[in-house]
Amino acid sequence: MKRFGSRFAALATSMGLPSGAWAGAALAAWLAAAPALAGTVLEQSLASPTLGRDYRFTVYLPDGYADACLSYPVLYLLHGANGDEHDWLVKGKAESTLDALIAGGAIPPTVVVMPGHKQMWWVDANAEKSQTVLMTELLPEVERRFRTIADRSGRLVAGLSAGGLAAARLSFQYPDRFAAAGALSPAVYEPLPPATSSAMKDPPFQKDGKFDPESWQRLGWRPLFDAYRTQPLVVPFYINSGDIDRFEIAYHAAVLFRDLNRHQPGKAVFRVVAGDHEWPVWAGTLGDALKYLSGHASAPVEAPPSACPPKT
Repeated sequence: MKRFGSRFAALATSMGLPSGAWAGAALAAWLAAAPALAGTVLEQSLASPTLGRDYRFTVYLPDGYADACLSYPVLYLLHGANGDEHDWLVKGKAESTLDALIAGGAIPPTVVVMPGHKQMWWVDANAEKSQTVLMTELLPEVERRFRTIADRSGRLVAGLSAGGLAAARLSFQYPDRFAAAGALSPAVYEPLPPATSSAMKDPPFQKDGKFDPESWQRLGWRPLFDAYRTQPLVVPFYINSGDIDRFEIAYHAAVLFRDLNRHQPGKAVFRVVAGDHEWPVWAGTLGDALKYLSGHASAPVEAPPSACPPKT
């Protein structure tokens, strides 16, 4: 309790409230009187013709979405190889991070879509066509159901580990679709993943019952990046890694950053933070990534009257 009391006292002082013994009570009273700013999380699914089953995703809607006549920037936030549509919310604390950043004005109100496709690495490979579902089914369905900015200026993509690799691949393949990308501890291994990586056993990279190096290299980021460099659009990138990442991603991420920075100086950043390949790294740096990404996307814009909530 003493630790939390000292934090209350410091925050109360910074806000001009009484210090000392009454600081905690004064801050509690101020918080109770202040308007609550909190987003809403929805459980969603779509009937996927590609998969022949439902495809699940969660959506964060910023505070005020239900009443405003606005279209919002949208972030597609991808999980790691063994995750699902709840990972960023439960393990990554994305909802509270978004609430705090939006309430504090650090980022504009943003819709965040968190799809779930376990072990598929967001690629079309030797298993389910995960990229096809994401790009041809999920994106248009989100833009149909929700008021999002349905062009490049309002779309962002980010992810962790396998999702970080996907963010790089999607941005290099579709630079006309995304305003910026975030790759947190991205699994951008070259030439092959380490023996302990889940890529060695997950379905997209299996052939004849074993890991297929050709599939990995064909679906890596390098071939797409080579094509990306020949076209004029630039996708700003946020990249990070834990300093003791067990898969040596700090090295692989540095290679990605080096090549990006050579191609587009000043339009990529690389952070190395304390930690392993673990949720404290991703939850702890999500806010930093969101601030960078939002700086390259459109703010909310007025929506067409036909898309607005009815007036009461």
